[in-house]
Amino acid sequence: MAALQPDTPTWYSALRRAALAWYGRHARDLPWRRLSDPYAIWVSEVMLQQTQAATVEAYFPRFMARFPRLADLAAASEREVLRAWEGLGYYRRARELWRAARHVVEHYGGEIPRTRELLEQLPGVGPYTAGAILSIAFDQREPILEANTRRLWARLLDWRQPLHGRHSQQRLWRAARCILPRREAGRLNQALMELGSRVCTPRSPRCHECPLARWCAAYQQGSVHLVPRQRARPPTQRVRHAAAIVWNRGRVLLVQNPANGRWPGLWDFPRAVVHDGTEPRQQLRQELRRRFGVAVHAGPLLLRMTHTVTRYRIALDCFLLLHRRGTLGRKGGERARWVAVGELETYPLSATGRRIARHVARQMAHDAALPLS
Repeated sequence: MAALQPDTPTWYSALRRAALAWYGRHARDLPWRRLSDPYAIWVSEVMLQQTQAATVEAYFPRFMARFPRLADLAAASEREVLRAWEGLGYYRRARELWRAARHVVEHYGGEIPRTRELLEQLPGVGPYTAGAILSIAFDQREPILEANTRRLWARLLDWRQPLHGRHSQQRLWRAARCILPRREAGRLNQALMELGSRVCTPRSPRCHECPLARWCAAYQQGSVHLVPRQRARPPTQRVRHAAAIVWNRGRVLLVQNPANGRWPGLWDFPRAVVHDGTEPRQQLRQELRRRFGVAVHAGPLLLRMTHTVTRYRIALDCFLLLHRRGTLGRKGGERARWVAVGELETYPLSATGRRIARHVARQMAHDAALPLS
């Protein structure tokens, strides 16, 4: 059979049939695929941004059980929403989803808009999310382009230019639209995302299993390893941080992160970057006095951990400090409060903050008092 010319109606038709046939046999039984509720589909697509389906699969049912309707999400507090989202990361998604739900309730009577123009006016809803909602929930002929399908289309077209440029985006969006059928566009969009996620992977793609390989220009040209063109990654930097567990008669000090910083809206234990030649406990004492007007006695190292944030590999030392004097004030726009150890589970924390909180709770349960020295 003669090879089809890429980017032609017959080529798109062949890709469409093969993708749908493969999806019918190999689609994963994911919880959001059993639902037709536009709100549930919206939540799942927001969760899937920059997060693998296997991770979302564990979080989605719990989140939906907590907020089964859009009105429930809109009526919740930001703190409740962030706590339910905790562990998924990229918390800006949760805050924007919550604000968008409130907007839909206030301006559209709780009915999710059915046009791209109105959807993209909602917080956190861009071209991808709008296309997903419209095609999957409302069966509209709207394309989807995200990380997996962007890579898939680049290889199908043997597109060797950087993918994030304007010209590349226009080219790939055009292909994503041209393949769509008149009906069941959402099913085809899901098939393409599934292929990109499970077969046309970033490294070591399984071309021998791909139902689209015979029409893939990069595969035919032997250039799959060159597409998409990769951007150079910045080198990993190692840094030291210190966290303060400030003990005050059964309570600890928590700080809410600013909206424009890391982990926006989440609560955390006060932290400081540790500079070379600096004693971390002394630096924490100075930071606590400067930021919150709180004086402390230095205590022991309670916990040590490492974690990665973007290109930073962070060594985090967590010190127990005993409150001496000082009341909390608001400085630099920061919010801080004393929280009983038993109430830490109700606060949305960063992943490392949660590890610290649970360590403190276990220490309290085991020793009845934290080790102060």
